[in-house]
Amino acid sequence: MREENLLKQTRLAAIDIGTNSIRSIIIETSGNGKYKILDDEKVLVRLGEGLHQSGAISPAACKRALEALSRQKKIIDGYGVASIDAVATSAMRKASNGPALAQAIKETTGVEVDVISGEEEAELAALSAAHNFELEGVRHLIFDIGGGSMELIAALGAHTEEMLSLELGAVFLTESFLKGDPVSPSELEKLRKHVRKTLKRAYTGERSGMQCLVGSGGTVTSIAAMVAATRKEKYDSVHGYELLRSEVVHLLAMLARKSDKERRTVPGLNPDRSDIIVAGVTVVDELMDFFQVNLLKVNERGIREGLILRGLRRQNLLPQEKRSRSWRNSALEFGHSCHFDQAHAEHVAKLAHQVAKSLAPKFKLAERDLRLLEAAALLHDVGYFINYSSHHKHSYHLIRHADLFGFTPRERELIANVARYHRKSVPKKKHDQFVRLPAADQLLVSRLGGILRLCDGLDRRRNGVVRELSCRLLPDETLRVALVGEEDMSVELYGAKAKGDLLQEAFHLKLALEAG
Repeated sequence: MREENLLKQTRLAAIDIGTNSIRSIIIETSGNGKYKILDDEKVLVRLGEGLHQSGAISPAACKRALEALSRQKKIIDGYGVASIDAVATSAMRKASNGPALAQAIKETTGVEVDVISGEEEAELAALSAAHNFELEGVRHLIFDIGGGSMELIAALGAHTEEMLSLELGAVFLTESFLKGDPVSPSELEKLRKHVRKTLKRAYTGERSGMQCLVGSGGTVTSIAAMVAATRKEKYDSVHGYELLRSEVVHLLAMLARKSDKERRTVPGLNPDRSDIIVAGVTVVDELMDFFQVNLLKVNERGIREGLILRGLRRQNLLPQEKRSRSWRNSALEFGHSCHFDQAHAEHVAKLAHQVAKSLAPKFKLAERDLRLLEAAALLHDVGYFINYSSHHKHSYHLIRHADLFGFTPRERELIANVARYHRKSVPKKKHDQFVRLPAADQLLVSRLGGILRLCDGLDRRRNGVVRELSCRLLPDETLRVALVGEEDMSVELYGAKAKGDLLQEAFHLKLALEAG
């Protein structure tokens, strides 16, 4: 019984009753500020359907909501959670029968719903964004697009400059402006003018100097999924995905030309969202134009994660002060969860950095590339957690699915591939995970993988006998690597010679190894 009670204390649930859908999430926390998702349920209910015209949520939508919440509550009860944090947003906030629906939900399911303000929505979105992205010292705009409203938070690092809730939700704007199928150019232009006018009237802060946008909500994740499909990229999640303004512009032009039936077949777009996606993408396009920002980062978690984080703080399961997060600490935490050999991993990372720095000027390896190499070096052996046999392949799969802070889905895929090639086979055309990468990324993986492979050989006995490297790129395209250490390094010299193949192939260099 005691164990069961302790389990319940570590499990929380959050319910987000939005204008378009109802989402519930169930998590289990380890008590150190980290948690894992046990269940994530989403049901399309369209509470906002016809709300703009009637001022009330329709009986059919109320019925759909009660059915969805009754089912979700049974799932939540099955997990035996300690508490449920349920909020309702724009639709129930605006509807004349919002309080009546909240009471009906309580009577039917036992769940008490807090109908929150737009500012509270914005705060939850900001809490999630700060938890997932490196925003310290960065001037940025966080936004969440729902069915009825859009929340905006302009901030510099952790300091909020302005917070707004605007009636720029995808359902509301579709019903108000987009009647045609396909959308007519005049309708789209009226919508654009309305969005511009709304933003200009409401936002009074400084627009220039905004470095990036962090967006959440179904519109944003749909944009990311469609762009990823266009790029022929396949990721388990679009969380952390980065988009350029040009991609949003081209996507909107394509969607606006299509009928609803045609949009339903667009790769990456959930057919349930096809009728409201044009309005949603228009808002994102105008937002990026209004603030003259070229980069959009995708937060797949948004308000419901903000609820979870708030709940964890209330129960003292999350530090009240935001802890400093870094990609390196995130990699080390993941490595520890896989019981990795930290001393070996960090030593290989150190040697790899020395080799990479000697090659960086000629081969244009950027600091971001060196960061990917270091992460791969730190995690290259996590596959031991599964089994020694083929552990390089296990490392690939573990890293690919890891929640690594500070890296985009593309970067996680690159890190996983680099780690995969630290031993055994070099990249081949029969390796699906390598072949599906763009040509430029294939070359980067081969080069970084070649460096990692060499340096893993340089710590063959895992005792750090090679203290450092003296690397010099010679005019005859030879990379001279002198091993510096005080003990016999013959085993490491042999290991490096055996594993220098990929580096030589990827950089078109000769490799000269010698004990210093």
